[in-house]
Amino acid sequence: MLKIWVVVPTCLPLVLRRCHACASERFRTSGKFRVNANHKLIDAWLLALCTVYRETAKLTVLERVNVRSIRPQLLDRLYDNDPGLTAELLQDPAVQRRNRIALDWDNAWRLDTGGSDHMDREVIDVSVHFAARIAVRPTRLVAEGFGLSRAEVERLLAEGNLVSAVRLSSKLSGDFTFTLKR
Repeated sequence: MLKIWVVVPTCLPLVLRRCHACASERFRTSGKFRVNANHKLIDAWLLALCTVYRETAKLTVLERVNVRSIRPQLLDRLYDNDPGLTAELLQDPAVQRRNRIALDWDNAWRLDTGGSDHMDREVIDVSVHFAARIAVRPTRLVAEGFGLSRAEVERLLAEGNLVSAVRLSSKLSGDFTFTLKR
């Protein structure tokens, strides 16, 4: 029987970017947008606050874009400071590349295993689905999902009792499956 686990975000991740005012490298997004129009061109930024000195950084969302080329729903969401749009834009690879940022998902996600009725089986097949692009080591998910230590998971992996088509020791943010033999 195939069990389905889901990695779900619980809050917005921290933004990893160097602060211009201090040595901190972590920013917390405020969920607020700043939109500035100059004639027919528009700029939009997502505002983020330094976790140490609360200095504001602007993450570029739109830069010198013709107003007519933007969907009206997107403009409405920017003006309304839509929290869903904040989450979407933080996970957008183009926005991350443009602003030279990375995301810190520590303590910003949880694993939903659907209960522990699968613990007594000899062979357990699990499909892991990511609700957002959260980079996490699969060995950490296995340890958390089965209540094992990371060392026990590494031992199972070395013995061949934990098998997957993907490499379980490096970070993943995409769906995968694995089999655990007890």
